[in-house]
Amino acid sequence: MADVPNGEQGCGSPLELFKNIAAQGELVRALKARNAAKNEIDSAVEMLLSLKMSYKAATGEDYKADCPPRDPAPGSDSGLDATEAGEDFVDPWTVQTSSAKGIDYDKLIVRFGSSKIDKELINRIERATGQRPHRFLRRGIFFSHRDMHQILDAYENKKPFYLYTGRGPSSEAMHVGHLIPFIFTKWLQDVFNVPLVIQMTDDEKYLWKDLTLDQAYGYAVENAKDIIACGFDIKKTFIFSDLDYMGMSPGFYKNVVKIQKHVTFNQVKGIFGFTDSDCIGKISFPAIQAAPSFSNSFPQIFRDRTDVQCLIPCAIDQDPYFRMTRDVAPRIGYPKPALLHSTFFPALQGAQTKMSASDPNSSIFLTDTAKQIKTKVNKHAFSGGRDTTEEHRQFGGNCDVDVSFMYLTFFLEDDDRLEQIRKDYTSGAMLTGELKKELIEVLQPLIAEHQARRKEVTDEIVKEFMTPRKLSYDFE
Repeated sequence: MADVPNGEQGCGSPLELFKNIAAQGELVRALKARNAAKNEIDSAVEMLLSLKMSYKAATGEDYKADCPPRDPAPGSDSGLDATEAGEDFVDPWTVQTSSAKGIDYDKLIVRFGSSKIDKELINRIERATGQRPHRFLRRGIFFSHRDMHQILDAYENKKPFYLYTGRGPSSEAMHVGHLIPFIFTKWLQDVFNVPLVIQMTDDEKYLWKDLTLDQAYGYAVENAKDIIACGFDIKKTFIFSDLDYMGMSPGFYKNVVKIQKHVTFNQVKGIFGFTDSDCIGKISFPAIQAAPSFSNSFPQIFRDRTDVQCLIPCAIDQDPYFRMTRDVAPRIGYPKPALLHSTFFPALQGAQTKMSASDPNSSIFLTDTAKQIKTKVNKHAFSGGRDTTEEHRQFGGNCDVDVSFMYLTFFLEDDDRLEQIRKDYTSGAMLTGELKKELIEVLQPLIAEHQARRKEVTDEIVKEFMTPRKLSYDFE
């Protein structure tokens, strides 16, 4: 899966998007005119909406049939222009916002056409599992979904589903933000007691970055150790490298080919912004990220069953891949995957800056010592505090932009304590240094415990997790 953004891709030529929308609109009209099956029409409409969202992200304007886009100035980046005009820009490689609070997720839900995870859904998850909802749900860190009610219907009716998430192994260094989907996925695996597949997209990183195949595969194995250290159950978890698994699984490759046959070059250009100068590997890659959404891609786990629905927890920048997948699914006879979307994890320097594995000060890395964590938080964590102690005591700090407080919302389990910190900081009773100390005291043991668990993950254990095999689950 694509990492949190490295900024390599643009968002597609607005004119190409404009033409793709017109063509997709014609297709929708043709399907309706010949009374095509409802699921076929729904899929075509979903793809049309997806293209229109990409167009708005690229141009900052809604699509109008009789109004082609203006040519941007030579050399300008349309995604960046949208950001400068106050619009957020999100695709699988780029996340841009001009707001210190970060992305406006309510607007993103509207743009992407997903559904908000509301109190009613959280209560339903609690009733179904008999467990208190994870703090990521309680605090809106996982904030958006597609078809989660269907998953709960299946679970309540004793019908099967499985989990799928992934990691794009672009370097050995993983930071705390990379753990977010895995921490939540482990909780889902525990409370629902279901099998899980984790895709390591080492092929994607080879295609997008300046890596050799051996380096990309090596990073996949190293990153797998950090993932395993999150505590996944080996009896219910299969981790696979694309470079490794594709060659040994006819079921997986057959699904990749089916997906490739049902998505046009125009569609992937429209969704992902590929250009005529991109290598053909990039253009065909989305089908590889889509394939694990279908249960018969894993015959050793599900045999030849095609009816086991998939639930994908991921950051919302990955949604374009799965909008495409959901469009294709009914046309090849498979259930659409459901999704749970998370917010982005902010860089230490603030929610509008980008974390980078090449900048050790942009985040807390899983290899950091207790001393490095303390230094980084104290020196680099963007503060919502005032310029002087007197001003801070009088007017209070701003939790909405304070990175230490944002990090605590991810990692501090105690809701009451978090609310007390928010009140104290906002009122000025708590100073920035004291808030940073709270964060340091949460992060140091969390990272130390992760490092201890990772040390116990031997190459043998990784090999066991990455060997195709039958997994343990209750459903027939």
